[in-house]
Amino acid sequence: MAWTAEGMYYPAMISTVETPHDDVLRLLTGHFDEAAGYRAYRPNGVGDWLLVLTLSGGGRFGHGAGNFRAEPGDWVLLPPGTPHDYGVADDAARWELVWAHFQPRADWHDWLRWPRLDGGLRVLRPEGDQDALVGQFLHVHDLLGSGQRRADALAMNALEALLLQCDMHNPPETGDLDRRVRRAMAFMEAHLAERVSVEDVSREAGLSPSRLSHLFRAETGQSVQGYLEGARLRRAGDLLRRTSFPVKQIAAEVGFDSPFYFSRRFSRATGYSPQAFRRWSGQSRGAAEQDS
Repeated sequence: MAWTAEGMYYPAMISTVETPHDDVLRLLTGHFDEAAGYRAYRPNGVGDWLLVLTLSGGGRFGHGAGNFRAEPGDWVLLPPGTPHDYGVADDAARWELVWAHFQPRADWHDWLRWPRLDGGLRVLRPEGDQDALVGQFLHVHDLLGSGQRRADALAMNALEALLLQCDMHNPPETGDLDRRVRRAMAFMEAHLAERVSVEDVSREAGLSPSRLSHLFRAETGQSVQGYLEGARLRRAGDLLRRTSFPVKQIAAEVGFDSPFYFSRRFSRATGYSPQAFRRWSGQSRGAAEQDS
């Protein structure tokens, strides 16, 4: 289906302040009901994926050719690096939305190839009754905030089920992820502890480094090195949550020679130092175990 934009072109004011955001390692969700005037502006995008479902009212998403107006039942997906310029539609009094910032597992990328608007924005308008899809998204949000044991893992599994259900409504002409990009992802995921260069990955994918870099960004919205670092930091987060390994050992396990550099990159990606992330994870887990 061909998608058209309405109200083509929404100029970003030079004085607009960029909306703060720390990239998530796995998943962060929210359920907002915003009044007129609400806006998020991140001209360079972020390092994770953002999924937004409009429940009621009206939203506006700026993109390369102008505006997309989000109506109730519209699903919008912003890959990493896609500029964020969204908020309550100019002619709407409010916008109720549920959203998720997330890092997809490697095999999810085929399900995220939705119809595209200019600027990387992806939009899905499922046909028929959406009650099951909406209920599943709200279930993801409820699980993540439940405080129960393994809430983050349960919520990620629920998000996987949601994306699979959305894929049932995805036009088949969007196609699957390029098999060479899939090979590159699998190679990086299998070699997180090793020194891996773009040349190593491109050799595995059967492409030149320049061709792989172009194709990888076009298919995923990320650079090869950005994807590799994200995979390493997600693995590090798992190790910090689930083991008592020293930070130095964890840094080596995920391919960082320098624990100091690892700590800097982890802090930049999450907003927490490795030690603070471990303390926060332990406090969350302890509270969940007391409630269970």
